[in-house]
Amino acid sequence: MFDLGRWRERFAWLDSLLRFNERFGAVGGGPLAASIGLTAFLSLFPLLLVLIAVVGFLSSGDTTFATRLIDDLGLEGRAAEVVTQAISAAEGSRRTASAVGLVGLVWSGLGVVGALQAACNAVWQTTGRGLRDRAVAAAWLLGAGALFLATLALGPIVGLLPSFLAIVTVALGLVLNSALFVWTYAFLGNQRLPWRAHLPGAVLVAVGFELLKVVGTVYVPRLVASASALYGSIGVVFAVLALLLLYARLVVYGMVLNVTRWEAQRGTRTVEIQVPHLGGDAPATANRGGAAIEAPSPDAT
Repeated sequence: MFDLGRWRERFAWLDSLLRFNERFGAVGGGPLAASIGLTAFLSLFPLLLVLIAVVGFLSSGDTTFATRLIDDLGLEGRAAEVVTQAISAAEGSRRTASAVGLVGLVWSGLGVVGALQAACNAVWQTTGRGLRDRAVAAAWLLGAGALFLATLALGPIVGLLPSFLAIVTVALGLVLNSALFVWTYAFLGNQRLPWRAHLPGAVLVAVGFELLKVVGTVYVPRLVASASALYGSIGVVFAVLALLLLYARLVVYGMVLNVTRWEAQRGTRTVEIQVPHLGGDAPATANRGGAAIEAPSPDAT
């Protein structure tokens, strides 16, 4: 008979991996990741409105904008006609789209940050800050937006580098993503810890993002094409949602890694919690997520 316990005792890496996965499940890592992924998906719609407004403003004073964009994208035929019509519509709705899009983007962005805050506090088993969390979320959005714009500005500069220096692009992406998630974990969560405590999880997320970026350039277009052929336009939605959920799960994995490493170095402490009495006199314990686990009754057969 297969004895998992013996394998865990024999291989320390297997025991660490299983304990990591058990902790992820105990704190509700799956639902937490789903909350982040779904709120991020909803924020795409106001983001598209903002992009439409930007395209509209850019094209309103440049009669060759549509032609140059189509040439840069390498479009022709029906696809070129669709883009031309979309740009024409964007010119007419740019003011409305910008106002509605910006308001919606701020509102949905705060929802994404709120989901991140809830996940970070749940994994570390701490409470939130109350109303202060809204101010923290707004400050994080401003900082993340500035970092995103800096990344966009560096993109063309990196693109000028020779192909054999492509490693510079990867290294830069790792550094920026690591810095972003160290700051995210330390700033959003209600835990007074040194920034080094959040570094392992941030590096895990940064490496995972780069790997997903590489895989995505090959797999995602095929996934979108396959989903579109099978489900039509809704298939693209499914593909984007699945990718966002994968990214969100990776973010929560980073949080769990930070907690487990911190406990391995600093230890834990035992606290008493209250749970509903559901009957029975057998003693109960609780898992790391606070769920009660009833001990088997001595009379049970």
